[in-house]
Amino acid sequence: MALNSYEDWKHCITVSCGIPLTAPYIDQRLSALRDRADYATQKFVATWGESHRLRVIAWFEQAQQEQGRADTASSPSGQQT
Repeated sequence: MALNSYEDWKHCITVSCGIPLTAPYIDQRLSALRDRADYATQKFVATWGESHRLRVIAWFEQAQQEQGRADTASSPSGQQT
């Protein structure tokens, strides 16, 4: 399945993988994906590329906003705004 949109990504996570997009899960994934020193994040970038990492961060942020818990202090790159 190509993950070209938020809807595709959300379906993949919640339906295909059966992972609920809970606040703790979203927070954990955002923290890891924003940490360029994280080994799993480095492997993710090596496999999927930096642009996809940024896209996935944006999708997790969108899921977070849907829950009404937007973290407005960070940009998709993880740098403070």
